[in-house]
Amino acid sequence: MTDTALLLERYRPYRPWVEVGFWVLLVTVHAVANSITVNMDIRRVALDIPAWRPVVWEFSSNAVILLLLPALVLFTRRFPVGLASWRRYLPLYLVASVVWSVLHVVGMVGVRKLAYSAYGSVYDFGSWPQELFYEYLKDVRSFASMVAVIQIYRFVLLRLQGEASLLQEPDVGPPVESIDRPDRFLVRKLGKEFLVAANDIEWIQASGNYVNLHVRGRDYPLRSTIGGIEARLDPQRFARVHRSYIVHLDQVSMIEPLDTGDARLHLKNGTALPCSRRYRTGLRERVGAPVTG
Repeated sequence: MTDTALLLERYRPYRPWVEVGFWVLLVTVHAVANSITVNMDIRRVALDIPAWRPVVWEFSSNAVILLLLPALVLFTRRFPVGLASWRRYLPLYLVASVVWSVLHVVGMVGVRKLAYSAYGSVYDFGSWPQELFYEYLKDVRSFASMVAVIQIYRFVLLRLQGEASLLQEPDVGPPVESIDRPDRFLVRKLGKEFLVAANDIEWIQASGNYVNLHVRGRDYPLRSTIGGIEARLDPQRFARVHRSYIVHLDQVSMIEPLDTGDARLHLKNGTALPCSRRYRTGLRERVGAPVTG
Protein backbone atom coordinates (compact mmCIF):
# COMPACT_ATOMS: atom_id res chain seq x y z
CA MET A 1 0.00 0.00 0.00
CA THR A 2 1.40 3.41 -0.99
CA ASP A 3 1.89 6.23 1.51
CA THR A 4 -1.04 8.10 -0.03
CA ALA A 5 -3.34 5.09 0.17
CA LEU A 6 -2.27 4.45 3.76
CA LEU A 7 -2.92 8.07 4.65
CA LEU A 8 -6.41 7.92 3.12
CA GLU A 9 -7.17 4.71 4.99
CA ARG A 10 -6.20 6.31 8.27
CA TYR A 11 -8.17 9.43 7.44
CA ARG A 12 -11.38 7.60 6.48
CA PRO A 13 -12.74 6.96 10.04
CA TYR A 14 -12.05 10.57 11.04
CA ARG A 15 -13.32 12.18 7.86
CA PRO A 16 -16.87 13.06 9.09
CA TRP A 17 -15.47 14.54 12.30
CA VAL A 18 -12.82 16.52 10.45
CA GLU A 19 -15.32 17.91 7.95
CA VAL A 20 -17.89 18.90 10.58
CA GLY A 21 -15.19 20.17 12.93
CA PHE A 22 -13.64 22.33 10.22
CA TRP A 23 -16.87 24.23 9.58
CA VAL A 24 -17.81 24.52 13.25
CA LEU A 25 -14.36 25.87 14.10
CA LEU A 26 -14.32 28.22 11.10
CA VAL A 27 -17.77 29.65 11.84
CA THR A 28 -17.06 30.00 15.56
CA VAL A 29 -13.75 31.78 15.02
CA HIS A 30 -15.42 34.07 12.48
CA ALA A 31 -18.24 34.95 14.90
CA VAL A 32 -15.89 35.57 17.84
CA ALA A 33 -13.46 37.67 15.79
CA ASN A 34 -16.24 39.79 14.28
CA SER A 35 -17.88 40.29 17.68
CA ILE A 36 -14.63 41.61 19.09
CA THR A 37 -13.85 43.93 16.17
CA VAL A 38 -17.39 45.34 16.00
CA ASN A 39 -17.33 46.06 19.74
CA MET A 40 -13.95 47.74 19.35
CA ASP A 41 -15.34 49.94 16.57
CA ILE A 42 -18.37 50.84 18.70
CA ARG A 43 -16.16 51.85 21.63
CA ARG A 44 -13.88 53.83 19.30
CA VAL A 45 -16.71 56.08 18.08
CA ALA A 46 -18.44 56.09 21.50
CA LEU A 47 -21.78 54.69 20.33
CA ASP A 48 -24.32 53.84 23.01
CA ILE A 49 -24.70 50.17 22.02
CA PRO A 50 -24.49 47.41 24.68
CA ALA A 51 -21.65 44.92 24.16
CA TRP A 52 -24.03 41.96 23.94
CA ARG A 53 -25.68 43.20 20.73
CA PRO A 54 -22.72 42.69 18.36
CA VAL A 55 -22.28 39.23 19.88
CA VAL A 56 -25.93 38.45 19.07
CA TRP A 57 -25.56 39.86 15.56
CA GLU A 58 -22.52 37.79 14.70
CA PHE A 59 -23.47 34.52 16.38
CA SER A 60 -27.04 34.58 15.01
CA SER A 61 -25.72 35.02 11.47
CA ASN A 62 -23.03 32.38 11.75
CA ALA A 63 -25.26 29.89 13.59
CA VAL A 64 -27.81 30.01 10.76
CA ILE A 65 -25.02 29.58 8.20
CA LEU A 66 -23.90 26.47 10.06
CA LEU A 67 -27.45 25.09 10.01
CA LEU A 68 -27.74 25.72 6.26
CA LEU A 69 -24.38 24.13 5.41
CA PRO A 70 -25.64 20.50 5.16
CA ALA A 71 -28.14 21.62 2.51
CA LEU A 72 -25.36 23.39 0.61
CA VAL A 73 -23.17 20.28 0.74
CA LEU A 74 -26.02 18.16 -0.65
CA PHE A 75 -26.74 20.75 -3.34
CA THR A 76 -23.12 20.85 -4.52
CA ARG A 77 -23.03 17.05 -4.54
CA ARG A 78 -26.17 16.92 -6.67
CA PHE A 79 -24.91 19.63 -9.03
CA PRO A 80 -21.10 19.42 -8.94
CA VAL A 81 -19.30 22.30 -10.61
CA GLY A 82 -16.49 21.43 -13.00
CA LEU A 83 -14.76 22.81 -16.05
CA ALA A 84 -17.35 21.15 -18.29
CA SER A 85 -20.44 21.95 -16.22
CA TRP A 86 -20.03 25.38 -14.64
CA ARG A 87 -21.77 27.26 -17.49
CA ARG A 88 -24.73 24.88 -17.37
CA TYR A 89 -25.07 25.12 -13.59
CA LEU A 90 -24.28 28.83 -13.16
CA PRO A 91 -27.94 30.00 -13.39
CA LEU A 92 -28.92 27.29 -10.91
CA TYR A 93 -26.23 28.42 -8.49
CA LEU A 94 -27.33 32.04 -8.82
CA VAL A 95 -30.87 31.05 -7.89
CA ALA A 96 -29.52 28.93 -5.03
CA SER A 97 -27.52 31.90 -3.74
CA VAL A 98 -30.71 33.98 -3.55
CA VAL A 99 -32.55 31.19 -1.70
CA TRP A 100 -29.54 30.77 0.61
CA SER A 101 -29.50 34.50 1.40
CA VAL A 102 -33.23 34.70 2.08
CA LEU A 103 -33.12 31.70 4.41
CA HIS A 104 -30.04 33.10 6.12
CA VAL A 105 -31.64 36.51 6.70
CA VAL A 106 -34.98 35.14 7.88
CA GLY A 107 -33.23 32.73 10.23
CA MET A 108 -30.85 35.26 11.75
CA VAL A 109 -33.60 37.88 12.18
CA GLY A 110 -35.69 35.30 14.02
CA VAL A 111 -32.79 34.41 16.31
CA ARG A 112 -32.03 38.07 16.97
CA LYS A 113 -35.64 38.84 17.87
CA LEU A 114 -35.60 35.99 20.40
CA ALA A 115 -32.26 37.11 21.85
CA TYR A 116 -33.34 40.74 22.09
CA SER A 117 -36.58 39.80 23.82
CA ALA A 118 -34.55 37.85 26.39
CA TYR A 119 -32.75 41.12 27.17
CA GLY A 120 -36.04 43.02 27.33
CA SER A 121 -35.40 44.77 24.04
CA VAL A 122 -36.84 44.75 20.50
CA TYR A 123 -34.86 44.01 17.34
CA ASP A 124 -35.67 46.13 14.28
CA PHE A 125 -34.30 44.76 11.01
CA GLY A 126 -35.32 47.86 9.07
CA SER A 127 -36.74 48.03 5.56
CA TRP A 128 -36.88 44.44 4.32
CA PRO A 129 -36.37 45.09 0.55
CA GLN A 130 -33.40 47.37 1.19
CA GLU A 131 -31.85 45.20 3.90
CA LEU A 132 -32.37 41.98 1.95
CA PHE A 133 -30.49 43.44 -1.00
CA TYR A 134 -27.70 44.62 1.29
CA GLU A 135 -27.44 41.22 2.96
CA TYR A 136 -27.47 39.43 -0.40
CA LEU A 137 -24.44 41.42 -1.55
CA LYS A 138 -22.59 39.99 1.45
CA ASP A 139 -24.16 36.53 1.34
CA VAL A 140 -23.38 35.86 -2.31
CA ARG A 141 -19.67 36.23 -1.58
CA SER A 142 -19.89 33.90 1.41
CA PHE A 143 -21.95 31.46 -0.66
CA ALA A 144 -19.39 31.42 -3.47
CA SER A 145 -16.50 31.03 -1.03
CA MET A 146 -18.10 28.05 0.70
CA VAL A 147 -18.94 26.39 -2.61
CA ALA A 148 -15.32 26.87 -3.69
CA VAL A 149 -13.97 25.34 -0.47
CA ILE A 150 -16.31 22.33 -0.77
CA GLN A 151 -15.45 21.73 -4.42
CA ILE A 152 -11.70 22.11 -3.92
CA TYR A 153 -11.78 19.69 -1.01
CA ARG A 154 -13.68 17.12 -3.08
CA PHE A 155 -11.33 17.63 -6.02
CA VAL A 156 -8.30 16.91 -3.83
CA LEU A 157 -9.91 13.77 -2.39
CA LEU A 158 -10.83 12.54 -5.87
CA ARG A 159 -7.29 13.05 -7.09
CA LEU A 160 -5.92 11.13 -4.11
CA GLN A 161 -8.37 8.23 -4.04
CA GLY A 162 -8.86 7.90 -7.80
CA GLU A 163 -11.82 8.54 -10.07
CA ALA A 164 -13.32 5.91 -12.36
CA SER A 165 -14.58 6.31 -15.92
CA LEU A 166 -16.01 4.02 -18.55
CA LEU A 167 -13.78 2.80 -21.35
CA GLN A 168 -14.27 4.75 -24.57
CA GLU A 169 -14.32 3.71 -28.20
CA PRO A 170 -10.75 3.69 -29.59
CA ASP A 171 -9.84 6.29 -32.20
CA VAL A 172 -8.73 3.56 -34.61
CA GLY A 173 -10.11 0.05 -34.96
CA PRO A 174 -12.82 -1.83 -33.04
CA PRO A 175 -12.82 -1.95 -29.22
CA VAL A 176 -11.04 -4.94 -27.70
CA GLU A 177 -13.99 -5.54 -25.34
CA SER A 178 -17.64 -4.55 -25.05
CA ILE A 179 -18.19 -0.85 -24.42
CA ASP A 180 -21.89 -1.24 -23.66
CA ARG A 181 -21.21 -3.86 -20.97
CA PRO A 182 -17.60 -3.30 -19.86
CA ASP A 183 -15.55 -5.88 -18.02
CA ARG A 184 -13.19 -3.19 -16.77
CA PHE A 185 -13.24 0.45 -15.69
CA LEU A 186 -10.50 3.02 -16.13
CA VAL A 187 -9.31 4.66 -12.90
CA ARG A 188 -7.22 7.83 -12.84
CA LYS A 189 -5.24 8.45 -9.70
CA LEU A 190 -2.41 10.90 -9.05
CA GLY A 191 -1.71 11.28 -12.77
CA LYS A 192 -1.65 7.53 -13.42
CA GLU A 193 -4.22 5.26 -15.04
CA PHE A 194 -5.05 1.65 -14.25
CA LEU A 195 -7.92 -0.75 -14.87
CA VAL A 196 -10.37 -2.14 -12.33
CA ALA A 197 -12.14 -5.37 -13.21
CA ALA A 198 -15.92 -5.15 -13.00
CA ASN A 199 -15.93 -8.46 -11.17
CA ASP A 200 -13.86 -6.86 -8.38
CA ILE A 201 -16.63 -4.34 -7.61
CA GLU A 202 -18.30 -5.40 -4.37
CA TRP A 203 -21.14 -2.89 -4.36
CA ILE A 204 -22.17 0.45 -5.85
CA GLN A 205 -23.81 3.42 -4.17
CA ALA A 206 -25.53 6.40 -5.78
CA SER A 207 -24.21 9.84 -4.84
CA GLY A 208 -25.84 12.66 -6.77
CA ASN A 209 -24.50 12.73 -10.32
CA TYR A 210 -21.96 10.10 -9.35
CA VAL A 211 -21.96 6.50 -8.23
CA ASN A 212 -19.25 5.18 -5.95
CA LEU A 213 -17.65 1.88 -6.96
CA HIS A 214 -16.55 0.04 -3.81
CA VAL A 215 -13.56 -2.15 -4.62
CA ARG A 216 -11.56 -3.88 -1.86
CA GLY A 217 -12.06 -1.11 0.62
CA ARG A 218 -11.55 1.68 -1.93
CA ASP A 219 -14.20 4.07 -3.27
CA TYR A 220 -13.92 5.15 -6.90
CA PRO A 221 -16.46 7.81 -8.00
CA LEU A 222 -17.86 7.30 -11.48
CA ARG A 223 -19.89 9.99 -13.21
CA SER A 224 -23.15 8.15 -13.89
CA THR A 225 -26.64 7.67 -12.51
CA ILE A 226 -27.43 4.46 -10.63
CA GLY A 227 -29.82 3.46 -13.43
CA GLY A 228 -27.24 4.20 -16.09
CA ILE A 229 -24.56 2.03 -14.53
CA GLU A 230 -27.08 -0.74 -13.77
CA ALA A 231 -27.90 -1.01 -17.48
CA ARG A 232 -24.21 -1.52 -18.30
CA LEU A 233 -23.43 -4.18 -15.72
CA ASP A 234 -23.82 -7.93 -16.22
CA PRO A 235 -27.22 -8.86 -14.68
CA GLN A 236 -25.87 -12.34 -13.97
CA ARG A 237 -23.36 -10.83 -11.55
CA PHE A 238 -24.95 -7.61 -10.31
CA ALA A 239 -28.40 -6.79 -8.93
CA ARG A 240 -30.21 -3.63 -7.91
CA VAL A 241 -31.22 -3.99 -4.26
CA HIS A 242 -32.29 -0.46 -3.43
CA ARG A 243 -32.90 2.82 -5.26
CA SER A 244 -29.35 3.82 -4.25
CA TYR A 245 -27.51 0.48 -4.19
CA ILE A 246 -26.32 -2.26 -6.53
CA VAL A 247 -24.57 -5.34 -5.15
CA HIS A 248 -22.28 -7.99 -6.61
CA LEU A 249 -24.27 -11.19 -6.11
CA ASP A 250 -21.21 -13.25 -5.18
CA GLN A 251 -20.52 -10.89 -2.28
CA VAL A 252 -23.83 -11.52 -0.48
CA SER A 253 -23.46 -13.88 2.47
CA MET A 254 -26.75 -13.35 4.32
CA ILE A 255 -30.10 -11.60 3.95
CA GLU A 256 -31.61 -10.34 7.18
CA PRO A 257 -35.39 -9.62 6.97
CA LEU A 258 -36.62 -6.55 8.84
CA ASP A 259 -40.01 -5.91 10.43
CA THR A 260 -40.73 -3.23 7.82
CA GLY A 261 -40.65 -5.80 5.02
CA ASP A 262 -37.27 -4.55 3.85
CA ALA A 263 -34.04 -6.43 4.48
CA ARG A 264 -30.43 -5.90 5.42
CA LEU A 265 -27.73 -7.48 3.29
CA HIS A 266 -24.58 -8.78 4.95
CA LEU A 267 -21.63 -9.01 2.59
CA LYS A 268 -18.63 -11.29 2.91
CA ASN A 269 -16.40 -8.34 3.82
CA GLY A 270 -18.65 -7.39 6.76
CA THR A 271 -20.47 -4.52 5.04
CA ALA A 272 -24.22 -4.19 5.66
CA LEU A 273 -26.41 -2.70 2.91
CA PRO A 274 -30.14 -1.89 2.77
CA CYS A 275 -32.42 -3.94 0.54
CA SER A 276 -35.88 -2.66 -0.38
CA ARG A 277 -38.83 -5.02 -0.12
CA ARG A 278 -39.43 -4.87 -3.89
CA TYR A 279 -36.01 -6.50 -4.46
CA ARG A 280 -35.89 -8.84 -1.47
CA THR A 281 -37.63 -11.96 -2.79
CA GLY A 282 -35.96 -11.93 -6.20
CA LEU A 283 -32.55 -11.36 -4.64
CA ARG A 284 -32.95 -14.28 -2.23
CA GLU A 285 -33.83 -16.60 -5.10
CA ARG A 286 -30.86 -15.45 -7.17
CA VAL A 287 -28.10 -15.66 -4.55
CA GLY A 288 -29.33 -18.59 -2.48
CA ALA A 289 -27.97 -16.81 0.57
CA PRO A 290 -29.09 -17.90 4.04
CA VAL A 291 -31.89 -15.83 5.53
CA THR A 292 -32.11 -14.93 9.22
CA GLY A 293 -35.23 -14.06 11.17
